[in-house]
Parts: sequence; C-alpha cells; structure tokens
Amino acid sequence: MNVDEIISTMLEAKGQRPSTKVKLPGEPELKQMLNMVGDIFLQQSALLELEAPLKIVGDVHGQYWDLLRLFEHGGFPPESNYLFLGDYVDRGKNSLEVIILLLAYKVKYPENFFMLRGNHECAAITRIYGFYDECKRRYNIKVWKFFCDVFNKLPFCAIVDEKIFCVHGGPSPEMNSLEQVRRLARPTDVPDTGMICDFLWADPDKDIAGWAENDRGVSFIFGPDVVQKFLEKFDFDLIVRAHQVVEDGYEFFAKRQLITLFSAPNYCGEFDNAGAMMTIDETLMCSFKVLKPVQKKK
Repeated sequence: MNVDEIISTMLEAKGQRPSTKVKLPGEPELKQMLNMVGDIFLQQSALLELEAPLKIVGDVHGQYWDLLRLFEHGGFPPESNYLFLGDYVDRGKNSLEVIILLLAYKVKYPENFFMLRGNHECAAITRIYGFYDECKRRYNIKVWKFFCDVFNKLPFCAIVDEKIFCVHGGPSPEMNSLEQVRRLARPTDVPDTGMICDFLWADPDKDIAGWAENDRGVSFIFGPDVVQKFLEKFDFDLIVRAHQVVEDGYEFFAKRQLITLFSAPNYCGEFDNAGAMMTIDETLMCSFKVLKPVQKKK
C-alpha cells in the first residue's frame, strides 16, 4: 500500500471539472489503508489536544471539488495543519473521494492532520443518506463495513491550546470533566443518548435557556447560558462546531462564544449557502476563508 500514490492519484482531479472520474484505490490497498488509519485513531486520544496554527473545516458531505478548493486556499497538507469536524460522507456525490483523501492524509501526516467524528460517520446514518449506496455501486458492501469500522474509531472532540473546544454538534449535559471524555471507549457505535450522542448531534438555540429537546429527535438544543457556563467551567474561550448549514459558511452565537462552521457551499445543490474554513493563528486569532456559492445559471 503506497499512501503517496493514493494521494497523488486522488489529487489528479485538481482543476478538473467536477464530473471528472477520479481513480480510486483498489480494494486490497484500500483495506490496508483503512486498517492503518483505524490503528492511528485508536493510538490517539478520543479528546485531541492540538496546537495552533491550525485550519478548521466543517461539514464537507461528499463535495470533493469544494474540498479541493478549500485545500487550494489553505494549503495542501503538510503545508498547513488541519482539523476536520466530521460529516465527510453522505448527501454529496463524491463521498468516497472525500473520505479516501482525508484518511490517506491522516496516514501520511498523523501528527498534523486531524479528523473528528460527525453524526454521519456511523452505519445507521450512512445506510440511509447515500454513502452505503455509493460504496455498493463503486466497490461493494464489504468496503462500506470497513469504513464503518474506521468511523467507530474516530475521536469526538479536540481542544486547541487549552482554550478552544471543537466538536461536531455541541457539548453534553453529561460532561463533567475532560478526563471523562478521554476515557470514552472506542471502537464504539453512536449510542441513542448520552455524551457521545450529544457531541455529534446537539444544536445551539438562541431562544432558549438551558437544555431542551431537539427537533431532530435526538440529543438536545442548548441556550447561550449553557455556552457561557461550559466555557467558564473548563476555562475555554470558544466553542467551534459544525452540524448545521449556515448561510455565510460561519455564524456566531452567544456573543461570539460559539461558532458554527459549515464547509460545503451550495449544499446538496439545494442551498445558496457559502462554505467557510477557519484559521487559528499562533495568537489564537481566528479568521475565515469563505467559498462563495457558485451562482446558478438562470
């Protein structure tokens, strides 16, 4: 298995039209890579402790050409260090390209390239929203199962320089200490309730205080007061999360104490949203690179 070869083949799509066929690795190679990357995830903590400077990316959802555009702006690894907040697959047309390139980068640069788990990185959700069908069409069901095994090993949260808490969905009412997160056992499926479920599914809501039930039918919504208390309790300055489409690619909440980051422009071809990537510099100053939605031809 030659990871450099996989990466360079995947990157041949750079500058090509989004309909271009990308040559995916053969099944034996892919299996080998997935085994390697699964081991790397388990060797690293369920709660990553990272250092700035760093680029952070929200939901990508199989939009491979937009992912390449993000890398063109941010620098292809190892030019910059990256943290992805999950939701690599489903909904978009090129989930395999996205997840294979990202996992290949993880194998190649394990200490510079980081990926958290999103709510779509699980068997039950990918079964419904497209990734299962894509694997079945382009490989086979066995390959989908291998990917699900890797998803079950992904970390849940990251902390940047002890000050910025990063997660796919949001904090959990069950989280009392960082040690508790570090101790979460992997591999694991996503439970229906509890801390892991909240990390992947929770949403902020400006109109409530405390925690309330989520319209998604899973986890909770939380108010600005929850953000404030969470930051005070753990001595953090900011929460960065993804999980919701926002029009400008990023959106502030709770007096700029929480940022929602979404990195798939023209999401599903149905929204006119922009996609954004966040840069945290050495001084923990945050800035955004926005990918404008492509204007639809009238």
